[in-house]
Amino acid sequence: MNADLWLKLLPMLENRLEQGLYTLWIKPLTACCAGNNLELQAPNEFVASWVRERLLDTVREAAQELTGRRMELSVVVRRPAPAATASLADSASSASPLAAMSAAVRPRRGETSRLALPLDYQPRPIADSRWRFSFEDFVVGPCNELACAASKGLCNDALAADHLFLSSGPGLGKTHLLHAIGRQLAQKSNRSRVNIACLSAEEFATRLVLAIKAREAARFKSEFRESVDVLLLEDIHFFQGKGKLQDELLMTLKALQARGCKVVLTSSFLPRELNEVDPQLVSCFASGFLALMDTPDFATREEIVRRKAKSLQVQVPDDVTGLLAERLTTDIRQLESCLNNLVLKARLLGQRITTELAWQVLENYAEQSSAPNVDRIVSFVCKTYGIEEPELRSKSRSQQTVLARNTAFYLCRKHTDLSLAAIGERLGRKHSTVLKGIINVEREINHQTPLGRQISSTINRLSS
Repeated sequence: MNADLWLKLLPMLENRLEQGLYTLWIKPLTACCAGNNLELQAPNEFVASWVRERLLDTVREAAQELTGRRMELSVVVRRPAPAATASLADSASSASPLAAMSAAVRPRRGETSRLALPLDYQPRPIADSRWRFSFEDFVVGPCNELACAASKGLCNDALAADHLFLSSGPGLGKTHLLHAIGRQLAQKSNRSRVNIACLSAEEFATRLVLAIKAREAARFKSEFRESVDVLLLEDIHFFQGKGKLQDELLMTLKALQARGCKVVLTSSFLPRELNEVDPQLVSCFASGFLALMDTPDFATREEIVRRKAKSLQVQVPDDVTGLLAERLTTDIRQLESCLNNLVLKARLLGQRITTELAWQVLENYAEQSSAPNVDRIVSFVCKTYGIEEPELRSKSRSQQTVLARNTAFYLCRKHTDLSLAAIGERLGRKHSTVLKGIINVEREINHQTPLGRQISSTINRLSS
């Protein structure tokens, strides 16, 4: 078991993590196991530090699930080849992780310069099996009909523009449509391969930084601007406030537009709601077709439950379907997660799926049948984090207060129709502060960090 533990863990981690996270940070690792100790070996300190801070808990949970026992994990840097040990040790001892990584990829005299990054960052076609979603399993309703039609139109060259901007709250189908577009374009291609780059804005930024450190910026630019046929980029609000990254993205989008390439961007915000973004970039974001997705209505939610149950090969009674659709209204991910847990619990207990069992599972989820207003959200957040309402609106920068404030921003954005500026006005903050706070919360949740799981647990306790 010890010899191939890591090989068995890799598929589990690939299923649990976003493709970009898995490829960029997990794939470069090697591992050795002795008893209950699992040592992960990273190519450099930059990768090691990132895995320790963001992904170690995810790896530990998967290892415990696989082995049935608690594993002790550590992350170290792989020892370099003997010839390079001395030179690398000197630079690593006095430089920052990024500087050490830069030194590690600098070629020795007489060698040909090559990119020694944690992975080959060249955008490659993703095999059909790697696309997680398709149009066939996307449930269409009044909330997303336009976005779905626009996505299909882009694939069929029936859309008047080659650029598509998808916007919605979290868990409403942006990633689903993005992967469905990638799958259909890959299948449709008449060539032997179509170069589709599908990644998050954070992964794009990380790859650029690593390329610059490796003195391969020109190659990075060439690959994204000249080799990519389709760019599918998630969560572009990540670029807010990052001037140099915005410059590179703008030049990339212009180059792709000039070549007639297809570009799909997603964000939780409309282009006009972004703050500290170059006006030219905002104009570029809005130059294509803008499609918004709202929360699904009851009939759509019922159909989502039925479609998900069919994929799980299980019969769910109509009364249970209606109960789930009635109680979980604002986040499709929660709706599908609740059904997954219900099916799993029924199978483990050897019971039929009933409304009684469904109620038991629903206790772990936020009841969303009545959207809370700002006052209720503020009261809930203050009670949860143990602070007074004036402190939430104060200038305090204590860790607890900032976390509570950002959680309030996120909940107001998710459950109300208020604009970012209106949320900021109610909580004594500027539009830009609200946006940054929401982005920070989304990042922690999406990366499944310990803080992200704590925030998710807090958010799920908000009931009607």
